Amino acid sequence: MSSEFVISLAEKAVYTTLIICGPLLLLALVIGLLVSIFQATTQIQEQTLAFIPKIVAVLLGLIFFGPWMLTTLVSYAQDIFGNLNRFVG
Repeated sequence: MSSEFVISLAEKAVYTTLIICGPLLLLALVIGLLVSIFQATTQIQEQTLAFIPKIVAVLLGLIFFGPWMLTTLVSYAQDIFGNLNRFVG
């Protein structure tokens, strides 16, 4: 196994991880920003107010994006296991 092959494999793993996690992280970021703007305008300084909407949004995002995330992850795993003989020798 050459070093270029290992770097390519690691690059694909990082890319797949970012693609899978991206929608949920972006959703949590947007909801957190909206809640913080709401807290700043109403001067409510409740610490737990920021967590509940983000948790609900991420759970709804998992329901919505879950099948796509799973197919992407299974496709990557099938690619890894399908080429296992190239990795070993």
